[in-house]
Amino acid sequence: MTLESLRDKAKAFRAAHERAVLVLPNAWDAGSAAVIERAGAPAIATTSGGVSWALGRGDGQRLSRAEMVSAVRRIAAAVTVPVSADIEGGYGPAPADVAETVSAIVEAGAAGVNLEDSIAGTLNLFDVPAHAERLRAAREAATAAGLPELVINARTDVYLFGVGAPEGRLDDVLARATAYAEAGADCLFVPGLVDLEVLRRLTAAAPIPIAAMAGPGAPSVSELAGVGVRRVTVGTVIAQAAYTLAERAAAEMLTKGTYAELEQSLDFGTLNALFGR
Repeated sequence: MTLESLRDKAKAFRAAHERAVLVLPNAWDAGSAAVIERAGAPAIATTSGGVSWALGRGDGQRLSRAEMVSAVRRIAAAVTVPVSADIEGGYGPAPADVAETVSAIVEAGAAGVNLEDSIAGTLNLFDVPAHAERLRAAREAATAAGLPELVINARTDVYLFGVGAPEGRLDDVLARATAYAEAGADCLFVPGLVDLEVLRRLTAAAPIPIAAMAGPGAPSVSELAGVGVRRVTVGTVIAQAAYTLAERAAAEMLTKGTYAELEQSLDFGTLNALFGR
């Protein structure tokens, strides 16, 4: 992929945030990305958890930078749509670590990144100024790499980790939204928050678009869009479903000797053709 074509993808991905709610099913390898594109996704978001599982690791910033970059490179090469890469916490606490990661991810072909404010191996978050510096480093690195259009999705884990008193979390997230936007973030991702009324208040007050993580039991895409959410992902849930099907199909074969779980599978030729280019 040339830098010019990547810039076109990043521009298209950026513009997609200005239209109707952007739905980004999460992929974890080249195969899952290809079938998600075939399903009609306008862009692909990766899931660090799914990528980690595919590499035999647990989630939670246990991959190396090189491992994640390699996975993103394969995913970006397998699809024609823009790819937003989950780079966890940037593979190091310092702004320089984040900059190195972003430079490598741009070179791998990603049009966007997802950078979280949690500290690896803990349930703690970087303070607002510290993470703002990390986001600023990400923006500067993208520009230096020739991709100023890179879409930076700043993830805050205030709700996911239950940081602080419940009544103070919205104000905390809004303070982070303001600081992160000033540092160069394009949108704010708030996993763990699916309360529609709180999301309504957040989207009305935040200076940048809000992204939510949904899944079984969460509000529908239309409900989330109705309160102002602009971007919806599902994290590891599609990967979980795929691995669950693998377990069920294997158990059926081993215990019953039958194959009913496999009846709705895509045929071999359809899947194989996805990788013919």
